Amino acid sequence: MDEKKALLVLENGAYFVGESIGYEADAEGEIVFNTSMAGYQEILTDPSYKGQIVTMTYPLIGNYGCNVEDVESWRPWVEGLVVKELAAFPSNWRKEEGLDEYLKKHKVVAIQGIDTRRLTKMIRTGGAQRALISTSEDDVQNLVLRARSIPPIVGRDLVRDVTTDKAYRWREKTYGWPHGYLEQKRLRHFVVAYDFGIKRNILRNLASNQVDVLVVPASTPWEETFRMKPDGILLSNGPGDPAPLSYAIGNIKNLVGKVPLFGICLGHQLLALALGGKTYKLRFGHHGGNHPVKNLESGAIEITCQNHGFAVDIDSIEEVAKLTHLNLNDRTAEGFCLREKHLFSVQYHPESSPGPMDSSYLFRDFIRMMENFKGG
Repeated sequence: MDEKKALLVLENGAYFVGESIGYEADAEGEIVFNTSMAGYQEILTDPSYKGQIVTMTYPLIGNYGCNVEDVESWRPWVEGLVVKELAAFPSNWRKEEGLDEYLKKHKVVAIQGIDTRRLTKMIRTGGAQRALISTSEDDVQNLVLRARSIPPIVGRDLVRDVTTDKAYRWREKTYGWPHGYLEQKRLRHFVVAYDFGIKRNILRNLASNQVDVLVVPASTPWEETFRMKPDGILLSNGPGDPAPLSYAIGNIKNLVGKVPLFGICLGHQLLALALGGKTYKLRFGHHGGNHPVKNLESGAIEITCQNHGFAVDIDSIEEVAKLTHLNLNDRTAEGFCLREKHLFSVQYHPESSPGPMDSSYLFRDFIRMMENFKGG
């Protein structure tokens, strides 16, 4: 093959010929699309994308470069990246390196120069599917067979690949000009955060609300967590199918009613399963920073950041929990609460990163829930 040539092949037999950018190797996973216009570095480092190849629908990516501050974890987790065009001359006062250089350094396989509009329409019509990017082979028929042999997302425990190995403290607040990230000195609450693939901006939002956060591995027994006497427990975002995570579901089931719980994304799904509910796979998922959600309690419309391929069947928990948020694109459940058990959760990302900040009030709601629990 030509040194810079790359192929993107889908399990349905479709293929695209483009140019290799980033690390030259082969990458495989479930292909999805993200509609955010910016925030590519946050997307690359979001652990929720473990097992997936991400297509950016915005046509020009990389125009402001990369830096060490705009990351959501310690490394990129996407299996591969697909863009229409990589910006050749990124320019920004915070830029430390270009996106191509960043991808190479972290060994992320990527392809540019393909019709991402056609690809996005294909995913919307046919659903998210297995795909691979190859820089080493140009036999399309063989690549299609390889794509069809990739393990599906359904039924896999991807959390074990992204969770922390050991517990750690977090007190860094959200970004503020001109000093950047500062440490929170005033601490009023203690929260244990289960790391199913947690994003740093979730932790920063907690710290900014005077929370001392202890992040623990996903498999930490509930008894150990409860003995720490936290004011509340956060159930984080993470990758893939929630159903195989029996260890997490069992832990959460035992914590319900004993301590305030706040679930985000995968944490929201796991909380529903712990309450006896069901989840299901979406056709092509929700990935982007522009999803409209209605707050059914206030009537307000929030523009939200989302990244998930599964959803909660709200009918399966309607006898125990109340629907609080609704997706206005496809009417899927975006949040529920069970006030007598001091818990609530949302399917979207109130920490944004990238995305709007309409939903940041949820962290303050979590603080109030913890205070009411202690007061009661």
